[in-house]
This record gives sequence, C-alpha cells and structure tokens, in this order.
Amino acid sequence: MNFYVLTLFPEMVERGLSHSILGRAQKEGIINIKAVDIRDFALNKQKHVDDYPYGGGCGMVMQAQPIYDSFKSLDIKNGTRVIYMTPQGKPFTQKTAHELSNEEELVILCGHYEGVDERIIEEIVTDEISIGDFVLTGGEIAAMAVIDAVSRLKEGVLGKAESFMDESFCQNTLEYPQYTRPYEFLGRKVPDILLSGHHGNIEKWRREQSLIRTYEKRPDLYETLELSKKEKDFMEKYLTNKSESR
Repeated sequence: MNFYVLTLFPEMVERGLSHSILGRAQKEGIINIKAVDIRDFALNKQKHVDDYPYGGGCGMVMQAQPIYDSFKSLDIKNGTRVIYMTPQGKPFTQKTAHELSNEEELVILCGHYEGVDERIIEEIVTDEISIGDFVLTGGEIAAMAVIDAVSRLKEGVLGKAESFMDESFCQNTLEYPQYTRPYEFLGRKVPDILLSGHHGNIEKWRREQSLIRTYEKRPDLYETLELSKKEKDFMEKYLTNKSESR
C-alpha cells in the first residue's frame, strides 16, 4: 500500500513513521510512505505557500496552486482517495481504518495556519477526516495517526491477523485486561483463570471483561451491542452485584 503525504514538513512525517512496526513494514515493502514537500512547488523565490485571507481575519491561508501542483506531481491512479486532515472532517474510527486499508494507495493533505484555500478541497479532496474535536498546529500528527492505524491492518504488517482481531473497537467493545510476568506485583495477582490452561474458560472470561470495560468506560458503545442471552444474564448479574456492594 502506498501513502502519499502532501506536507510542509516532510521530515516530520518520514522520521515519525520510520520506527518499530511501520519502519519494518516499509523495509519489507509491505507499505510505502512518501512525503511530498509542498514548498517545492511554490512559484516565488522565497518559497512562500501562504497568503492573507480574502475578507480579512487573522492568520494565513495555504494557497491552492502549490498544493495542486504537488498533487499533480504524484504518479497515482484515477480515483485515488485524497484525504484532508481537518477538525471539520468525519470522525476517524476503527471502522474507517478498515475501510481505508482496502485501498491500494492514499493521498493525505496536511493543512497549516488557518487551513487551505477552499478551492483545493473542492478540486482534489474526496474525504475530510478528523481524529478528534480539538485543533492541532498542523495535519502531520493526525496524518501519521491515520497511516499507523490503517497500515497495521494490512496483511503482513503485524504478522498475524489475530494480533488485531481482539483489540479495542474491532467488535465495538473495548479490549479485555492484559497481564504478563511476574504473577504478583505490589500485592496484585494475575487472575487465576488465565493460568488454568482452559482456553474456553479464558475466552469466556475475556469476553465478559470486555463487556464490563465497555459498559464502564464507553457506555455509548455498550448501548450499540447486540448481546446473546448468556451475555445479557452475565451483565444483569454483574450490575446487580455492583449495586448491592455500594
């Protein structure tokens, strides 16, 4: 899978994604990340790519021409999705990551200052995506988050599909608690069920813990779940015991 990032800070993107699992995936040719410096396409000697907004107001706006020319320099197929990272975009979720992982290539545009000229959005952007209801100084960090989330879903990046199948949000639930050695730490012990070797009971315990965590931490997600009768009975018993213990 190829990722093309249109940015004012290409080294920030390339270095930030050159380590750990994604770094290895690039070396093995599973994914390719190319950061394109928008300033290289400025038509002035000073390499300015921004100007004052029409209508007045504070800040500067990135000009359409350098962005458009940097986009046109790419060797991409017609129909390739172009993502603009913006607080005004559709919230990025695990479902979105799965959807994007089916693409062969993606272009991601990183804005700066007060954003980009609206005409470039109208001309080349197919998707506007936000990683949360907050504002960053630029789109690079958000773009790296999207690339990381999408890349790890590609075959071979994590090694086994099972590595992400039980993670938070994959089944609209939060992940169960994880433990490793030592058995006891600061008086807290690993649940005995995990030492039993009974895989069926362990899976049942993990599912129940996922339901509890989702209920406690993300009730909005819990309300969307379709529980089996056994799961409903378990949660009713859990909630009753919790209420009685108060």
